[in-house]
Amino acid sequence: MISLKNPSQIAKMRDAGKILYEVEQQVREAVKPGVTTMDLDVLAEQLIRKNHAIPSEKGYEGYPCSICASINDEVVHGIPSDTRVLKEGDILTVDCTLLLDGWQSDSAFTVGVGQISDEAAKLIRVTEECFWLGVRQAIVGNRLGDIGHAIEKHARENGFQPIREFTGHGIGREMHEDPSVFNFGEPGRGLRLRRGMTIAVEPMIAAGDWHLQIDEDGWCARTVDHSLTSHYEHTIAITEAGYPEILTLPGFDWNKVEDV
Repeated sequence: MISLKNPSQIAKMRDAGKILYEVEQQVREAVKPGVTTMDLDVLAEQLIRKNHAIPSEKGYEGYPCSICASINDEVVHGIPSDTRVLKEGDILTVDCTLLLDGWQSDSAFTVGVGQISDEAAKLIRVTEECFWLGVRQAIVGNRLGDIGHAIEKHARENGFQPIREFTGHGIGREMHEDPSVFNFGEPGRGLRLRRGMTIAVEPMIAAGDWHLQIDEDGWCARTVDHSLTSHYEHTIAITEAGYPEILTLPGFDWNKVEDV
């Protein structure tokens, strides 16, 4: 069932998104060679709790940490560890959620560790472009297939593949709500978007084969061909005022966005 939010509820999600943005900015700045993924997890949890929020990934269906930290061919759900030391040339995806006053916020980014290859840099750039092209379709009256098609088209035009086994999702009081937001699709197909919908749009893009395998820990998903992957996500609210509000990007102004 789709949960539509009223302006006061969206305002609470906006507050949660502002905290998550600030947490992820500080985590991003801490990414460098020699840092462990557990170092980043500890930092994120400290910052979240300092802001009187709850790291809602921790304990979710048994997940043990406050962030997902996925390296290189790992798409999602990489578990932070003291033994996972970041190396020059790696790319790292950090995916984090938090709960503030009963409302969830969810965001993810991929960043290079030190100097990275041209291919890796292109993959990260194209993934972010996929997000912006997809989210431009998130307007009242459009359909979910419009979002997925825009993401898939741009990824494929650049020689990459959208991941099909994981999707974006609705979000609100729960981390994962209806509907699923696919990173592929047909324009004009799927659920029609309505004012008050809050969703996480999150392109996950592979440099090679999009098929995945799950590690023995039951969480970490990586590409079967071990090709690089990138992930970019924001929580958004569908409004009547043109393009959606990006709740995890405070101060964002659509008028200042350059066309992809």
